[in-house]
Amino acid sequence: MTSQNSDTARARQGELIAMLAFLFATVAFSMDAMLPALPQIAAELTPTDVNRAQLVLTSFMAGMGIGTLFAGPISDALGRKRAMAIGITIYLVFSIVAMFAGTLDALLLARFAQGLGAASPRIVGTALVRDLYAGREMARITSFIMMVFMIVPAMAPLIGQGFIHVLGWRGVFIGFFLFGSLGWLWLGLRQEETLAPQDRRPLRLRSLWEGTREVLSDRQVVLSTITMTLGFAQMFALLSSAQQLFGETYGQGERFPLWFAVMALLAATGTLINSRLVMRVGMRRIARTAYLLQIFASAAFLLALWGGLPPLLRFPVFFLWSVGIFTMAGLTFGNLNALAMQRMGHIAGLTASVVAALSTLGAVLIAAPVGLAYDGTAMPVAVAALVCSALAWAIMGLMRG
Repeated sequence: MTSQNSDTARARQGELIAMLAFLFATVAFSMDAMLPALPQIAAELTPTDVNRAQLVLTSFMAGMGIGTLFAGPISDALGRKRAMAIGITIYLVFSIVAMFAGTLDALLLARFAQGLGAASPRIVGTALVRDLYAGREMARITSFIMMVFMIVPAMAPLIGQGFIHVLGWRGVFIGFFLFGSLGWLWLGLRQEETLAPQDRRPLRLRSLWEGTREVLSDRQVVLSTITMTLGFAQMFALLSSAQQLFGETYGQGERFPLWFAVMALLAATGTLINSRLVMRVGMRRIARTAYLLQIFASAAFLLALWGGLPPLLRFPVFFLWSVGIFTMAGLTFGNLNALAMQRMGHIAGLTASVVAALSTLGAVLIAAPVGLAYDGTAMPVAVAALVCSALAWAIMGLMRG
């Protein structure tokens, strides 16, 4: 009987990981599947300033950053499942609105609203995990979620390219609608509510203010949030310029979805490594080591760019460096989230909202100018990665434990 209970618990945990990974992947899929569409969007909606097409990505990130301020407190008040359903519904509605946008400004507004909705799976999912796990165990579960989560967006540009080939760039939003609908059904049919009614916190300004003040007065939360901001910034900067870098700088435009898939799948090894080591080595040590390695990698890449590389080595070196950026995400973000949430189980939703909102909006403020500074080379994103990783490594040195 004990063995059967254990097997059942493992099966439930496995489905939880798969479901949350799928819901989390809504965020990455909504960005990565857009990458092959950027040239068509630029040609149709902003032909005189093609770099503005990158704002299709950053507007979504900005909406997600704002949405995270509300998703957590709403889930603390209404429960995890209801809050998730509200967010996914907003995401689905504005996927359709975006499909019919006639101007770039209209598309950016729809993408912003999409981001508001997509914040819910990301934030409420984190709070749901915290309802069930804490500390290194939470970091281990999050690592498994991130590993599965990265497989879906690895295929996103290929899937996006398929919709574009058949339906044009607007067809990508049909893919978003189908993807979000499947996640909504899975959650509704299979996941039980994890926040008991007696543990819910009403949506009152005073309680929200007091909770936010508690979150921001915790040294570990603040340092983890700043570090995540720097980590997201370099990843968002690379994503914003990825299509141009692969296509224009390195001549891999037609094969970009394939290269992106290979890059994401290779980077998923970071989450696997983290899940195996975190219980023994600890969250802070793994994350800080990852940033140190990224410092060396980015410095070496910059030296190679300045010194010049033989033509045959230019793309392979850039590709390996890009894999490192995404691998770093698997070694850091789950650990940093767990560190931030470690003492905040009683206000998990609000904490997840505050941490994600500040880190996402801060990262967008850094990444958007870097993306717009694209000059035909990888220099802007490489400099951003070096500076952000160096600051993240130094800040993590101030953490305890």
